Amino acid sequence: MKKTAFSLLAFIMHMACQGQNFDLIPLGIYGGEQEDNLSAYLVGAPKDSTFLSLDAGTLNTGIRKAIQMKSLNGPEETVLKDQIKGYFISHGHLDHLSGLIINSPADSKKDIFAIAPVLQILQNHYFITDTWINFADQGQKPMLGKYHYNELQEGKEIAVSKTPLFITAYELSHVNPYKSSAALVRKDDHYLLYLGDTGADRIEKSEQLNKLWNSIAPLIKKGKLNTILIEVSFPNSQPENLLFGHLTPNLLLEELQKLKEKTGQKNLKGLSIVVTHRKPTKDNPEIIKKELLENNPLEVNYIFPEQGKRINLP
Repeated sequence: MKKTAFSLLAFIMHMACQGQNFDLIPLGIYGGEQEDNLSAYLVGAPKDSTFLSLDAGTLNTGIRKAIQMKSLNGPEETVLKDQIKGYFISHGHLDHLSGLIINSPADSKKDIFAIAPVLQILQNHYFITDTWINFADQGQKPMLGKYHYNELQEGKEIAVSKTPLFITAYELSHVNPYKSSAALVRKDDHYLLYLGDTGADRIEKSEQLNKLWNSIAPLIKKGKLNTILIEVSFPNSQPENLLFGHLTPNLLLEELQKLKEKTGQKNLKGLSIVVTHRKPTKDNPEIIKKELLENNPLEVNYIFPEQGKRINLP
């Protein structure tokens, strides 16, 4: 009986993983103020213990929370040093990289992936003696060489060492001409898209999101890309001249409507949208959630992440 029960459990677990291509573990979910809960998402393959960190606003607190929730297997030092194999940094704002800087003395050798303007910010403003010390292998001397900079070229895929993942970067506009970026993550023949901070093309007077939608639309139509992580920082009441390069629920819908024109509505139905970077001021997170759920004509699947709670993604 015990053998039969074990076999049944193994079968159930196997079936549960069918159609699941990525594990996502939020180490931090907010876009400011709560310094122990800032943008950072570990992405990896199911049943694997190697991860790429998509941004790194909060690391240590998020790791501890994820261990408590059994989303990660500790101890904390092992997760930081051995399980996180690299960092994609979308742009140079502190709420997306402060955890990387603060935890660098306790970290192990690994890669930092970013577009050139972001690497320049790390070299010129963060990993310098005046603010910290240079733990990377380029920039101000002395260089400790713990982190290796990998410059991402837009539209060109690169492997994430010691993981089954590959990433491709795309530029975004975050108060034009300031550059943010997105990472298209691939495992085998399946994709996940993570966007750093971004304004809507109409507000930014930019074509960056339109170019990104053009790139990913074929993947959505083929059923190869089922999840997008994208920011919604403010509720709809925020004036457009005070968005500071961010999205509202209405502006996200405006952009998804443009994506729909390239994919067809049936291909967007059920697409998982992980809502990132909500500003935690007052009731903003709940207002944003309510506004998104009450106006969802495209019938996408909105996911509102919780710090430390694993999300299984198709």
